[in-house]
Amino acid sequence: MNYQKTRKGATLVAREMEPAESREFLNQESFHRLISLERRRTERSRKPFLLMLLDMGDHLPSETNERYLAKLQTALSVSTRETDVVGWYQSERIVGVMFTEICLEDRNTIVSTMISRLSEILREHLSLEQFNRVGISFHVFPEDWDTESRKPSNPVLYPDLSKRENNRRVFGAMKRAMDILGSLLALIIGAPVFATIAIAIKATSEGPVFFRQRRIGQHGKSFVFLKFRSMKVGNDASAHKEYVKRLISGKAERHGANGNGQGVFKLTRDPRITRVGAFLRKTSLDELPQFINVLKGEMSLVGPRPPIPYEVEAYDVWHRRRLLEAKPGITGLWQVSGRSKVTFDEMVRLDLRYAKTCSPWNDVKILLRTPLAVMLGEGAH
Repeated sequence: MNYQKTRKGATLVAREMEPAESREFLNQESFHRLISLERRRTERSRKPFLLMLLDMGDHLPSETNERYLAKLQTALSVSTRETDVVGWYQSERIVGVMFTEICLEDRNTIVSTMISRLSEILREHLSLEQFNRVGISFHVFPEDWDTESRKPSNPVLYPDLSKRENNRRVFGAMKRAMDILGSLLALIIGAPVFATIAIAIKATSEGPVFFRQRRIGQHGKSFVFLKFRSMKVGNDASAHKEYVKRLISGKAERHGANGNGQGVFKLTRDPRITRVGAFLRKTSLDELPQFINVLKGEMSLVGPRPPIPYEVEAYDVWHRRRLLEAKPGITGLWQVSGRSKVTFDEMVRLDLRYAKTCSPWNDVKILLRTPLAVMLGEGAH
């Protein structure tokens, strides 16, 4: 069965890679723009594409380079389809070919077949010295995320993110300064509240004061997330895990809240929560220890909420963007715009909107709106 599947995938690639007319390479900016556009299209359509990069090594003298490129263009013309996009991934150094909507049931076999076919054609059109200078790599999207860190293995597929990060270096420094100052002030001023909550937790239930949990931060980096413990020790997380899967898939039901009939997308009346824990959750006081995460640089004052690993496992492809766009935060646009009253997809869209428009002033506005949202208890449970 596996052999038949492999042969079918290899045959499909051979059929798809029919000769196309010679074409000029797109410039780096245009090619990067098309990569970003195709990746966003794939995030919605789930139709995979493959990015092939041909690294030509060090630059050759201009005359030799022109002849070399002419031969490379000819080789690519007979090994790609008319619908494939060819351009400079790195000007005068790395040529990229984007194969769209190809079958990737057995990606390893397909990539191996493409390398063999392309290598054969390159040998026919290039000298041995020229051929030996070419390094070939393939990058598939949607990509598999590392099982431990959930970090995208191929950042080359996100040129728009790199450009955005470069343009926001000054803002990043300002944001980090705000995080350090804000978290230090919160920890110093809130010390009496910390002590009172710790005493209440220890006096009413067995177990530690802090709840520690592995969460996924920006770029898939995991860290230990801190909260005041609001649940009984040794509880079973299976009910929450199952509800989260339904929530992400859009199949979760609203649960009643505050008797207003509207309900929230969150487990209410959770038997795992202690009496003190219910109060801490309602008032969001259980979140206070996260100022330690902010001070350590694992979180920010403002940003998307950091997910649990089993949440990320249930993500659709486009949901992953919230892990790439911004560092997780204590509060954010979602918290001040409905919190658990909005669907998961709406929450992700709010996170992406924040990342796209974030600025020091927007962070300040969200921070100023947060106390009112906490006092109203909107969506908090």
